[in-house]
Amino acid sequence: MPPVTDIVSPLSAPQRRFVDAVRALGPEFQRRGFANDDEGLFPVENYADLKKNKLHAVNVPGVYGGLGGGYADYAIFSAELARWCGATALTFNMHAATMMWASKIVDDFDLPAGEKKKHEARRSAIYDKVVNEGAIFAQPFSEPNSAAAAGKAPFGTGAKRVDGGYIVNGMKHFASLSGYADYYAVVCTEEDADGLHDVKNTILLAVPAKTNGVRVFGSWDVLGMRATDSRSLDFKEVFVPEANLLMPPGIYYQAALKWPHMFVSLTPSYLGIAQAGFDFTVAYLRGEVEGAPPAGGPRHSPAKQMAVAEMRIKLEMAKALWWRVINEARLNPPKEDRLRAYAAQYTVTETANDICRLAIRVCGGRSIFKNFLIERLYRDSRCGSLMLPWTAEICLERLGRESLFEPGEK
Repeated sequence: MPPVTDIVSPLSAPQRRFVDAVRALGPEFQRRGFANDDEGLFPVENYADLKKNKLHAVNVPGVYGGLGGGYADYAIFSAELARWCGATALTFNMHAATMMWASKIVDDFDLPAGEKKKHEARRSAIYDKVVNEGAIFAQPFSEPNSAAAAGKAPFGTGAKRVDGGYIVNGMKHFASLSGYADYYAVVCTEEDADGLHDVKNTILLAVPAKTNGVRVFGSWDVLGMRATDSRSLDFKEVFVPEANLLMPPGIYYQAALKWPHMFVSLTPSYLGIAQAGFDFTVAYLRGEVEGAPPAGGPRHSPAKQMAVAEMRIKLEMAKALWWRVINEARLNPPKEDRLRAYAAQYTVTETANDICRLAIRVCGGRSIFKNFLIERLYRDSRCGSLMLPWTAEICLERLGRESLFEPGEK
């Protein structure tokens, strides 16, 4: 059997350590994935293994006791994790993105000294919960009105300032980790005198999962990403202390405009799935997958070889674009970098499904049985282009419009 190859190369020393750590856990994550997908179970055991190896703090800065991974380090880690279990990687991104938003992204903005001191105290306490207590943060984003998550309207989940904190009311859909997370990093609109009318008043609050007024409801019986437990959340008169403010007021709105790559962090999940789809196809045709036909005629078929070549080309193009975009992530990127980020988001999520589609065609009829990994990869891969705030359609709309119009033009 050929050795497992790196998704991108060369890797830095920290990236090598992260990839090797995930790869040591990967086969067991992949094995568990069959039952978790079939029964719609959250991958609790996988998270226990991540915590045991301190990988849940992969991008918590080292000064707070984390592993100190940067944006590109985390992207490599996440892609490798998705190669073995897409649902684990996708849900973990909600946690990791929250850690990154509170550190790297906030630090890139010039805060007043007083606000910077307050934020430092708040995030130190948050990171302590993660590093020393194993806390996991979800990041519920979507709402019944999808315009908010797409950045076209204020979030309907509201936060009213009161003595010592906020009172939160509202609802979130597609809330991954809804039955597992210790905290929900809730994007909501701070109420002003006129109500919830200004997107500039968006704030990010860590709502304790076990506090009064938080309710998980609904079911999660879906096509793909079945192990993410992405049920709905209802918040009714939930008090959240000011200490749980994850970003200073006003910074989320600025970051969404000036740090757009903050929304690209889910792409590694689908790049890893694309890689897994290609890996499976090669192993299947070589007779190295349990239950597959023995190696023989199929891999000698020119039609099969050409299809595998097409898959590899699609994968290599997606990886090249993705890796360039990951390394362009920063505050105030130029227009071309921002548009390339939209292109990468679209390309990775659509290519993942395209590769898995080809994989099933190439491997043939047996591959549609649920005992084969590619069947799950195909279903999981279809979900990527639907994910807010940058769905495939939104990326296309922005790419077209922003290519043709400069700011201020109508």
